[in-house]
Amino acid sequence: MNPDQRRALERTLGYAFDDPALLRTALTHRSHSHEQDHKEDDSYERLEFLGDALLGFFVAEWLFEDDPVNPEGVLSRRRQSVVRATTLARVSKRLGLGAEIRLGRGEELSGGRLKPALLADLFEAVLAAVYLDGGIEPARAFVLRHVGPELIEVRGRKEAVDDYKTRLQEELQSRLQRTPRYRIVSTSGPAHALEFEVEVLMDDKVLARGSGKNRKQAEQVAARVAFHRLDEL
Repeated sequence: MNPDQRRALERTLGYAFDDPALLRTALTHRSHSHEQDHKEDDSYERLEFLGDALLGFFVAEWLFEDDPVNPEGVLSRRRQSVVRATTLARVSKRLGLGAEIRLGRGEELSGGRLKPALLADLFEAVLAAVYLDGGIEPARAFVLRHVGPELIEVRGRKEAVDDYKTRLQEELQSRLQRTPRYRIVSTSGPAHALEFEVEVLMDDKVLARGSGKNRKQAEQVAARVAFHRLDEL
């Protein structure tokens, strides 16, 4: 890859490397290293190992902060949906990483540039290279920039299943022929980071309170608390 090609790829990645050797290693398959008589460490495999751990952390962090309502099991399933090979391969294709990887002749002839597992490894290796070159903040930004659409998609995909407002309403209607209602109790914090506190009521009885970054989140938290307390209420 000549300097112009590298700069073009860096623009696509949204990150410029201080040490271009890290990017070169991240784009080198072990088949290329073997054919060139380089040691195995010249391939992306060690970077992929680190990138896998980093990706899992950043995705878990985003899911945890984005969704204050659902339990660990739901968040784990969402994370797995994002970090699986098919998802990462799709991201790699969007970035054009398959076209940039250095392959050995055999791997090239066998269609290595299109293999989902290889493309997934490639994304993780590039992530690790960004981390080693620039630190945790550029690495986090890299993940959110390029995996963000998948994170939004998986959140929406589970929304109906994990909608505690709907579950609470159905349960109250089934048990008591009542419908819950919600009201904002307070808002606090600066305009760019408001915290909403909401009550969920049945008739005039407060069932639970919840807080969140917006009204919808706060209502979901309140509904979840009330749902799990229905028997005692």
